Amino acid sequence: MNPTPLPEPGPSASGPADGDVRAAFTRAALDVTPGPVPLAAVRRAGRARRRRRTAGLSALSVLGAAAAVAAVVALVPVRSSPPEPVRVAAPPTAVRPTQAPDRIRTVRPGERVDAGQGYTVWLTGDGKHWKGPDGLENFRGVTDGNIDRSRPDVTYQSEGGPQGAFHSGLYYGTAAAGRVELTTGPGGRTVLATLLELPGRPGWGVWYARTGPGGGGVTAVTLYDRAGARLAVLGN
Repeated sequence: MNPTPLPEPGPSASGPADGDVRAAFTRAALDVTPGPVPLAAVRRAGRARRRRRTAGLSALSVLGAAAAVAAVVALVPVRSSPPEPVRVAAPPTAVRPTQAPDRIRTVRPGERVDAGQGYTVWLTGDGKHWKGPDGLENFRGVTDGNIDRSRPDVTYQSEGGPQGAFHSGLYYGTAAAGRVELTTGPGGRTVLATLLELPGRPGWGVWYARTGPGGGGVTAVTLYDRAGARLAVLGN
């Protein structure tokens, strides 16, 4: 279809040639018939661009997450294991002698020691004192000349009844006393005495022990040194 021809343009200030050229272009444009719009191709191109954009964003997201994890790991402090403790072998325990000197109890002058069953024992510089359940005090001197302190020896005193007996005495003549043993009854049962000394190991001390009913009488009192050697025997 031919459009209605436009009126001839009038003269312009630029001259008659310019007006003729514009009119010719206008008539040519009106003679062109436009083709159909390629909608399917446009849609395919749009989908392709969206896929490329989505893939790019996904790759950026993965890279961002990896960078965040690396930053967190870098911030977590690394704890090193504590060093193993150095184990030092304990020194071997010293073997104490069979008859250790700590069997001797050191007491102050006049200090009362409860010997059990109502008996009390104490020492002064001049000898041994003891008191029984009856309240009577007894004394055995160590400086009155009745004993010879130049050699080891023991004395013996005993009191009691069918319910049991209290035995005591002096030991002297040595600064290395270790123990005093009593031998009782026909079977030779041994009773270990308790030893008391004043401070400074004056070379003498007091021993005491108790025996129960039916134990029989004491047949021997033996003094040993700290190494276990026998120093003196009173009795059998």
